[in-house]
Amino acid sequence: MAAPWFLYIPLIFALYIFTQHFFHKLRNLPPAPFLNLPFIGHLYLLKKPLYRSLAKISGRYGPVVLLQFGSRRVLVVSSPSAAEECLTKNDVIFANRPHLLAGKHLGYNYTSLAWTSYGDHWRNLRKISSIEILSTHRLQMLHWIRVDEVKSTIRALNRASEQRRVVDMKTAFFELTMNVIMRMIAGKSYYGENVEEVEEARQFKEIVKDTLRLGTSNMGDFLPVIRWLEVGGVEKGLVELQRKRDAFMQELVEGCKRRLKSYGGGGGDGDVVAEGKTKTMIEMLLRLQAKEPEYYTDAIIRSLMLVLLIAGTDTSAGTMEWALSLLLNHPHVLKKAQLEIDNHIGHDRLIDETDIAELPYLRCIVNETLRLYPAGPLLIPHESSEQCTVGGYRVPAGTMLLVNAWAIHNDPKNWENAREFNPGRFEGVEGNRDGFKLMPFGSGRRGCPGEALAVRMVGFGLGSLIQLIDMTEGLGLSMPKAEPLLAYCKSRPVAAKLLSQI
Repeated sequence: MAAPWFLYIPLIFALYIFTQHFFHKLRNLPPAPFLNLPFIGHLYLLKKPLYRSLAKISGRYGPVVLLQFGSRRVLVVSSPSAAEECLTKNDVIFANRPHLLAGKHLGYNYTSLAWTSYGDHWRNLRKISSIEILSTHRLQMLHWIRVDEVKSTIRALNRASEQRRVVDMKTAFFELTMNVIMRMIAGKSYYGENVEEVEEARQFKEIVKDTLRLGTSNMGDFLPVIRWLEVGGVEKGLVELQRKRDAFMQELVEGCKRRLKSYGGGGGDGDVVAEGKTKTMIEMLLRLQAKEPEYYTDAIIRSLMLVLLIAGTDTSAGTMEWALSLLLNHPHVLKKAQLEIDNHIGHDRLIDETDIAELPYLRCIVNETLRLYPAGPLLIPHESSEQCTVGGYRVPAGTMLLVNAWAIHNDPKNWENAREFNPGRFEGVEGNRDGFKLMPFGSGRRGCPGEALAVRMVGFGLGSLIQLIDMTEGLGLSMPKAEPLLAYCKSRPVAAKLLSQI
């Protein structure tokens, strides 16, 4: 009598796994965990936070690992040499972006700067962002906005100190960076003092909250069946969110158009329009639209502004929060930073962005914070446009690339006492990179175009706090920050005169 068919299932499954593993090696693909399950692949191995989970897998199988996330092949690299090979030798090959749901709905069907594939359109957007929007000249022209908002934050912290109130520093930093970016974009602020358009501010805050909640990858990106089965799920939420984002940004664009008309035709080609006011970024793009309306459409303007808004706020705020938390837990580092600022600037004036270059220890603190807690621990995903070789292994076309910056930054093979907060390790290092051992803003063609703005914002904001505010009673927390950093603030005795000038 023949055995029941279901008794053969374990044998068939084992044969499937061994055959798959054999062909994997035969094709010279990168190492992978042995058990690659049907349909879900290696998703069963993943836990939150993802960068730590992937770091453990890489620790077992090596710095170049090929995983199967449901229907997608994913290459995970976690060493400086492997990252360098991907982002220099194979830079063009890995310059594409994977087609994820967020890119479809929040990235204007994969046409925004963050989500579009490598090609002429991406080169044009990159040129606009690097030369027109985020150039050194443009950032300097809008320097006064950052000064104004940092002073506003210091005033708020000083008021809290007088009332002996605990301050939610995560919220304070987020509102600071959000106001800076929005004023640069459209000349408006939605947080803090003197917010005039309350309903508009409420809508904006809701949009930002939903974008940060929904704008990441989800299981439907890797298991299409989940998308098919969802009713009123993530995809519908993304569609509705983008409708709100588009309507909100378009109203800002229309407001800038009305303002330009009131100036009398756009204010010419310079950076100043009328009454000595510096052009906002939207106004600058509308000037380009007047010259090339077929390319600089309202949709292009909206997409560029949304990328800048979302990419440039939560990341910078998070870095400042981590930096302050680390300083509160390492008071000797805080004292050394205060001494450097006092010696260079004195007690008769406020710190300015131009001083940051002359404050090497402050820059070391920022670098060490970015090393321990990179704002984008897995960078933004890349995708290979053709077959290539990484670490001597063959990587097929259409493979998603995840560069585990967190694993590289925290690897004892790359850094002595890797989990120790030691800003002194960066003394003598220029800029915010150390080869491919430290690359918080990515590298290569798809590196972050907003790096210069982020470095200015973090350095200036943090430096101002160190100069003026004493927060020795703060409570630091460990990663991941499930709770915000809370601190008691009080003015430094030597800063009383300066605070009276703000």
